[in-house]
Amino acid sequence: MNTASAPTTDEPCEAPLSALETVKALCAYVRPHRWPVALGLVCALVGAAGGLLQPLATKTLVDRLATGGTIAGILIALTVLVVLGTAVEAFGAYVLERTAESVVLAARRTLVGRLLRLRIAEWERIPPGDLMSRVTSDTTLLRAVSTQAVVSAATGAVTFVAAIVMMAFLDVVLLGVTLGVVVLVGGAAALVMPRIARATERSQEAVGEISVALERVFGAFRTVKASGAEERETAHVEAAARRAWRHGVKSAKWEAVAGSADELAVQLAFLAVLAVGGARVASGEIPVSTLIAFLLYLFYLIEPVSKLVDAVSHYQEGAAAISRIVYVERLSTEPPAQRKGALPRQGTGVQRPASVRFEDVSFRYRPALPYIHQKVGFEVPGAGMTAFVGLSGAGKSTVFALIERFYEATGGRVLVDGKDVRDWSLSELRSAIGYVEQDAPVLAGTLRENLLFAAPGATDDDIRGVLARTKLDTLVGRLPHGLDTPVGHRGSTLSGGERQRIAIARALLRRPRLLLLDEATSQLDAVNELVLRDVVAEVARETTVLVVAHRLSTVTDADRIVVMDTGRVRAVGTHEELVVQDRLYGQLAATQFLVPTR
Repeated sequence: MNTASAPTTDEPCEAPLSALETVKALCAYVRPHRWPVALGLVCALVGAAGGLLQPLATKTLVDRLATGGTIAGILIALTVLVVLGTAVEAFGAYVLERTAESVVLAARRTLVGRLLRLRIAEWERIPPGDLMSRVTSDTTLLRAVSTQAVVSAATGAVTFVAAIVMMAFLDVVLLGVTLGVVVLVGGAAALVMPRIARATERSQEAVGEISVALERVFGAFRTVKASGAEERETAHVEAAARRAWRHGVKSAKWEAVAGSADELAVQLAFLAVLAVGGARVASGEIPVSTLIAFLLYLFYLIEPVSKLVDAVSHYQEGAAAISRIVYVERLSTEPPAQRKGALPRQGTGVQRPASVRFEDVSFRYRPALPYIHQKVGFEVPGAGMTAFVGLSGAGKSTVFALIERFYEATGGRVLVDGKDVRDWSLSELRSAIGYVEQDAPVLAGTLRENLLFAAPGATDDDIRGVLARTKLDTLVGRLPHGLDTPVGHRGSTLSGGERQRIAIARALLRRPRLLLLDEATSQLDAVNELVLRDVVAEVARETTVLVVAHRLSTVTDADRIVVMDTGRVRAVGTHEELVVQDRLYGQLAATQFLVPTR
């Protein structure tokens, strides 16, 4: 668009999710994979059960040694427990890792689907690099919290309780000493968990800033080089990278504190139990085998406590990622395309040209901003060419945006074939329209892929015909691989005029009922512009063609010309009529040497 395009604004503030909202969002991701997660949990519990039985088996072994009994059977049982527990845990770990990847895949598919259906207004206010970071790095954090944190919390809690029960069975006094130390150290460690969440969220935001900065540079790579701005832009990206590093280090620091707390608790508890337990053994209150078994359970507590701490840490990290992902899921999107079986190839059969009518249309991007259109009204009855001219910022390109329903009219009605565009399904409306944007974007890929982008069912004969009409056959002839030659990122290997002709060919291949050309010949030389004018005139015999033009030479033969000024229609007529009747049009024509200066 020209200066009537939507203004850029900072990204709206994201309110963090509450703990309940975070858990609900997490459950929504895990629910489709609940059975694999349950299997992984069972495997983890089986492995934990084997570990829980080992201290009791050790106590029995020590008692047998004290009485002179055989210990071969106990050693075999211990070996079987170790091997079986390890095998089951390994299988469970594989199931969980596979499930975690499936959760990430599902989240990425959902996000990509929503991002590609975002309303234009939403897309314009959020940097694309930030949106991409939510699909990549944020979903990676979701991987750990969706399965590992859930299973670790469950197995850690169950095995912790089971170990406590076993320790109570052995000696209640030593259990009291253990719990006192664990609760004291664990309570102190819990204070750092919110710090992990804050640091992780800020780190992810900084990662998003890196993506935004790189997308900005790569989107104008030649301008950056021509301006000698490499070092400045490098410093800009490095500043975002340093912010990500700083918050990442802060998160790692608090994670290290939380991760070492469980070991510290067990070590302190070991010293306390060793002192109290040694005194109880010396006094004959408990046998030495009980003290050994209790100490083994105490060391066994390291694993479930560590799992609980890891689960909380992963949750704090994942909560920040979930909040950023859910924000994208709440953005306004267009309705999905309606698919009723296979769609026919565009352009088959005879299609009548579309009519267009604007009835007192007003439009502004947001309530606080000025109007772009003010009571705009005109009618295009059918086949033929209608041109929109006027000074920059008059609202010409916005006409096309409202027809395509990139935006909704603030007031009035936009009608296609006498039907309000809001009553059309988007897929049906847009399938009838061919649209060539002002900057004529060409996508990375081959020339053939670009031509077929809007009409995937077109035949080779269709392609050859449109190439000849747009004078692209000579370009194809000199490309090393013809139509299958890659055109580079954003068509970087092509000239501006070639990109425009490809965009026009892409639209014509669609055989639309309504063709929208927004400054479609601005980068063409005089010879190719004349050729394209003839092509458009030919298409206009059987198709409704709307053209936005600054160069009046391209539209002097239009059936009607709509002159726009500051969001209003000031005159409608032919070139000859407007030169005489409208002062603004006469001035535009005179400055472009189409008529003598008055």
